[in-house]
Amino acid sequence: MPKPANLLFFLSDNHARGMLGCYGHPAVKTPTLDGLALSGTRFTNAYSASPICCPARAAIATGRYPHQTGYWDNAIVYDGRVASWMHRMRDAGYETAAIGKLHFRATEDDNGFDEEIVPMHILNGKGGVSMLLRWSDEEPVNKGQWELYLEKSGIGTTHYQEYDLQITEHAIAWLEARAAHSGKPWALLVSYVSSHPPFTVPQRLWDMYDEASMKLPVAFRPGERPEHPADQHLRKTMGFQAMTDPAALRLIARAYCALTTHLDEQIGRVMAAAKRLRLLDSTRIVYTSDHGEALGAHGLFGKYSLYEPSVGVPLLMSGPEIPRDVVINTPVSHVDLFATLVASTGARVNPEDRSIGGESLWPILTGHPRTQPVFAEYHAAGSRTGMFMLRRGDEKLIYHVGAPPQFFDLAADPDEIHDLVQTPAGRVGAAELERALRRICDPETVDRRAKSDQRAKAKFWGGNAQILKEGLLVYTPPPGVKAEIETASPSAS
Repeated sequence: MPKPANLLFFLSDNHARGMLGCYGHPAVKTPTLDGLALSGTRFTNAYSASPICCPARAAIATGRYPHQTGYWDNAIVYDGRVASWMHRMRDAGYETAAIGKLHFRATEDDNGFDEEIVPMHILNGKGGVSMLLRWSDEEPVNKGQWELYLEKSGIGTTHYQEYDLQITEHAIAWLEARAAHSGKPWALLVSYVSSHPPFTVPQRLWDMYDEASMKLPVAFRPGERPEHPADQHLRKTMGFQAMTDPAALRLIARAYCALTTHLDEQIGRVMAAAKRLRLLDSTRIVYTSDHGEALGAHGLFGKYSLYEPSVGVPLLMSGPEIPRDVVINTPVSHVDLFATLVASTGARVNPEDRSIGGESLWPILTGHPRTQPVFAEYHAAGSRTGMFMLRRGDEKLIYHVGAPPQFFDLAADPDEIHDLVQTPAGRVGAAELERALRRICDPETVDRRAKSDQRAKAKFWGGNAQILKEGLLVYTPPPGVKAEIETASPSAS
């Protein structure tokens, strides 16, 4: 059992696992996060439990998967009714605080924090209700996603980056107050909106990168990329079919790299303050992101899928009792953080928390093998049916309700280009992983439950026609900023 320590938890948005220098990216500049990896432990195969903002953040908070909690999408979201690691750390005597994006239902809920500073929750306690129509023939085409990448990647300023600066200032002030008046132990979540689109950055960050040297995404062209029915549906509903121009893809990649450097700079400012205040010797640091970013791979953008660029996340840990300059290749999950953080207080997981989906990372940090495969699921925008992932070693299954499964050997095919499910070995491997998947949940039953809950929530908000009339929320605005809404139009079935 580790000794109790303070916790400084950095959470970002939309930061793909491969988009850091310490993860091997040849161009992106992330000196703060690279330094954090050198001073601690880097997990090379960490996964979001569900690659979209609200379900991922609910899983991080609760240590439970969406099928365990019913937090399916960006409209049915965390509301404090399930215990979070924040609740448990507070119960253990910690002062708990959050600064920045939470994407829960509302501050009025008891989310487990003593205070929430400049919090971003879902808009008006309602969120992205258009996602509730994913089961329907009236599922809208999200044209706003197309423009978000093609038209808003480049030089400029956005409310998101202004919000990041505000988050940093509040975090530094909060740490200064704790250093001046040391009392009970504390846990601070500093949660940035970067590197979520729009990828709009100041000139100085833009100038750090050479557009011509940006590597093109894997398998982005028709004829090269996988054409699974789930991919085709996602491209259609997000308007991604035509985003195959190499020049545009390089521009978007340059902007994403620059925005990631902006994120790294903000974390660096907070880390510098913690060092100046002599807090680091008594504080554990965690960094992760809620989900990844496809950035054109497979002809996809954003999250919304269970391919590695979208479901894979960075995970770094540093501080007291965390091994230094260690790389762990064992697959791990966001749901493992609940038990890990609770154990970091010196407390044991409560009996009522035995149903958590993950396991503590402390044994893995000390060289013990993982006991479970890694699981993820998706039931939100762009998915006509539920999708489920299971990874065991280098084998990975993506199970689609009502559509063919996919099976990959990540050692031989890290870019997931060659689906082996129709090969003799692939059929055997997929069947074995499906049996393991069904020991976690029954995919068909879970798919029905998710759609039933989404139908009920859509009815609560006035029904399909009313939701379409209201339009599509392109992205959640920071506090005090007006939302950007796009006109909704049903997709062709």
